[in-house]
Amino acid sequence: MKGSCVIFKQLSTRDVRVRSRAGFETERRGSHPYIDFRIFHSNSEIEVSVSARNVRRLLSFQRYLRSSRFFRGITVPNSSNILDDDYNGQAKCMLEKVGNWNFDIFLFDRLTNGNSLVSLTFHLFNLHGLIEHFQLDTMKLRRFLVMVQEDYHSQNPYHNAVHAADVTQAMHCYLKEPKLSKSLTPWDILLSLIAAATHDLDHPGVNQPFLIKTNHYLATLYKNTSVLENHHWRSAVGLLRESGLFAHMSLENRQLMESQIGDLILATDISQQNEYLSMFRSHLDRGDLCLENANHRHFILQMALKCADICNPCRTWELSKQWSEKVTEEFFHQGDIEKKYHLGVSPLCDRQTETIANIQIGFMTYLVEPLFGEWARFSNTRLSQTMLGHLGLNKASWKGVQREQSGSGDDVDPTFEEMDSDILPQEPRLS
Repeated sequence: MKGSCVIFKQLSTRDVRVRSRAGFETERRGSHPYIDFRIFHSNSEIEVSVSARNVRRLLSFQRYLRSSRFFRGITVPNSSNILDDDYNGQAKCMLEKVGNWNFDIFLFDRLTNGNSLVSLTFHLFNLHGLIEHFQLDTMKLRRFLVMVQEDYHSQNPYHNAVHAADVTQAMHCYLKEPKLSKSLTPWDILLSLIAAATHDLDHPGVNQPFLIKTNHYLATLYKNTSVLENHHWRSAVGLLRESGLFAHMSLENRQLMESQIGDLILATDISQQNEYLSMFRSHLDRGDLCLENANHRHFILQMALKCADICNPCRTWELSKQWSEKVTEEFFHQGDIEKKYHLGVSPLCDRQTETIANIQIGFMTYLVEPLFGEWARFSNTRLSQTMLGHLGLNKASWKGVQREQSGSGDDVDPTFEEMDSDILPQEPRLS
């Protein structure tokens, strides 16, 4: 633990202020004296003061107020920035096809000047009629979404606001599936979109084992169980309360919302994959899922968010490959930190011994294929078949890369084969 002690000592002198809290233990970045992982990035990114963050949020909010007028078709007088209007126009055109599975979130993020999560989620709230149904204050909604986007770490190659926007777009596609669209209530849709947008909130760019072996405050707080997922959930609740978005609702409804959003976010813990998949498979084998039952609908939304969270291999090759490179770079960055502080390199995180192809083939074989195979049993639609088709093609493409690198196409990263069988699902049975 020498490395972890060094890290903590370097950070112990930082001015960390504790936010006042009452009742529910919400979380926010900087709310506890735990390791600030910004130290692992460039010096220009380390010192981000609260005042600077608030100024950035204000500027973002003002920019969104202007953009929202454009999206509502209201002309902004005396506009001298034609390029911005042109980009807003292209973004608006993309939003008209937000339900397409080949939606390019990277392009949309560029067109919105890095504000894909706010723009997309606000649009989906409006598209699903949630603003009107729940009588939401649009100013508070935008403020909430801006805060959510700002609390994702932009320096993370993978776990950032663009990933959150991508997952939210995927969730929207699943909500449109026939079995779900005719059964879901506005409440279900509201929970789903909020959970998707906040499911990785304030992700530090390292995994749970890293937090545990560095004696991270959050690992202690959550007793080494679903550490990141609990933090994402509590952070989301903190922002909901700070924004006052649902202050007009009864306390009972707000507490129910916070609890059910937590259920959805906690389901994304990959270490619980086998438990959820076994339950899903059992329901499908028995044929007893009834979407008129609120508990069954909630379970299906948990499975949908799990699918949305790891759907990258089911996208087109052009999109999937970019995500694969980003998540692998984040793994390798963690490995570099572990080497630097003599912590022992975590599985899949050593850039000297691992390759993107090996990691992706193992990920697809042991995690993605079983989950999406069962989802296709539940919702055997064109979208499900499209996702499985892309998954097969992408796996074949990575095997081609693997053959070029090793001269053999039969290798699968042994890390996945050696993982505890309790967290690896069995092969899917398609019917």
